[in-house]
Amino acid sequence: MLHLIYARFWYKILFDLGYVSHTEPFKKLFNQGMILGEDGVKMSKSRGNVINPDDVIKEFGADSMRLFEMFMGPLEATKPWSTKGIEGLSRFLNRVWRLITDENTGLIKSGIVNEVPEIKEKKLLHKTIKKVTEDIEDGDMKFNTAISYLMVMVNEMYKMEKICRSTIEHFIILLSPFSPHICEELWEKLGNTNSIQFASWPGYETQYVIEDSVTVVFQVNGKIRAKMEVDYDTPEDVLEDHALYNENVMKQILGKQIIKVITIKNKMVNIVVK
Repeated sequence: MLHLIYARFWYKILFDLGYVSHTEPFKKLFNQGMILGEDGVKMSKSRGNVINPDDVIKEFGADSMRLFEMFMGPLEATKPWSTKGIEGLSRFLNRVWRLITDENTGLIKSGIVNEVPEIKEKKLLHKTIKKVTEDIEDGDMKFNTAISYLMVMVNEMYKMEKICRSTIEHFIILLSPFSPHICEELWEKLGNTNSIQFASWPGYETQYVIEDSVTVVFQVNGKIRAKMEVDYDTPEDVLEDHALYNENVMKQILGKQIIKVITIKNKMVNIVVK
């Protein structure tokens, strides 16, 4: 933390001397959390719990280490190192490689086709684009949740008999900020001559990120009493009727006075009684 203090200290001296035009060196400053040893204690040579990045990179690769550090949790949180955790991220990147390339020939799999994606595939892709884009651009830099969504997409793509080339290319672009080296290799294997660093970031279409249905919870005095699958954007008055006539809810409100009903579309209905 001292280097951050000194950065401001020296900058303010330069400002007082008239060498710079602003009082602060940063428009925005984000302090990342500390990574502890595997024993949950601050890394120290005297404790013998220091993790050497060179050793980790030698065993698992730079992409795995980079990906794991962003996946460990919120960027600002203090968290312990985990060798098992990085092993898991290394396996994930291997799954990405096997999804796209044939293990025997090293060529792109025949299941990756030059076709227009079907609706289901489009929805998977555009929801992932939306989530990853928002998590990266968010002020809190939620890299861990962005990576989780990419993992979900990989799991879903493994269930498909064929995957459209455009879907794969967009996925690789989304993964590239986290694991640039493997993505560069896959990008080249797909026949692209320019570096992936020059590829345009994909945008999402709203029509493909809207859910067909959602699960709405019914609460009584803030406690969940039932859940129901309903069409997306079901009107609030219809949701209230569903809640009031739900069997489990009725048992909780029978003989009691309803003070108010709080409804949040696509999420919940809370019935306040006394």
